[in-house]
Amino acid sequence: MSTDTNQSIIRDIDRVSPELVEAAAKFQAAILADVAGRRGTVHGRVKPLSPKMKVAGPAITVEVRQGDNLAIHAALAIAKPGDVIIVDGKGDVSCALLGEIMATQAKVSGIAGIVIDAAVRDAHELANGDYPIFSAGLNPCGPTKSVAGLVNHPICAGGTAVNPGDLVVGDADGVVVIPRADVARIVELAQKKLDSETARIAAIHKGDGRAGWLDKELRAVGMLAEGEAL
Repeated sequence: MSTDTNQSIIRDIDRVSPELVEAAAKFQAAILADVAGRRGTVHGRVKPLSPKMKVAGPAITVEVRQGDNLAIHAALAIAKPGDVIIVDGKGDVSCALLGEIMATQAKVSGIAGIVIDAAVRDAHELANGDYPIFSAGLNPCGPTKSVAGLVNHPICAGGTAVNPGDLVVGDADGVVVIPRADVARIVELAQKKLDSETARIAAIHKGDGRAGWLDKELRAVGMLAEGEAL
């Protein structure tokens, strides 16, 4: 990967492998976040325009000044099929940084989806389409295209650190980012977590409504006396 931090636009990055992206995409963002230590989730203000939208892929990171989308256009030009563009828009919703035209360009280019900590517009068209867009809000006002930004530099999107090539997974619950070097381990843990939760749900359906750990934790915080049980 290029290490010249004087470049505003870094074209060549190391990405999480397609095989790991495919493996991770099978899990809910919530499962991945749990096994990642309940870290890496983007602020809850960043939501899919439709709860049916899902996305998974390596991060193309973008940093912009509030209200300007010039660097996002640069990211659209260099992103590769399967990438997810994730934008640090500072949570600003005073104007939209993306709409139907840019989303169409991204879809036709094979970009897997867009996560943007800022507002978008053309919500009716985008929410009723099949292209994954996650945003912090809506606003009909358009952006400027006159301020330099950064593409494929480390960013903080919705309070979460994101490096180029990290894994980005989003669904109805929101977005989680997994560091590229940690994805294989997280996928393995996610499968174990899913197996455990599946077994727990099956047990509940069979009449076992009590969580096995509950009494112990209640005693640990003083809600039950030692030896006492619910």
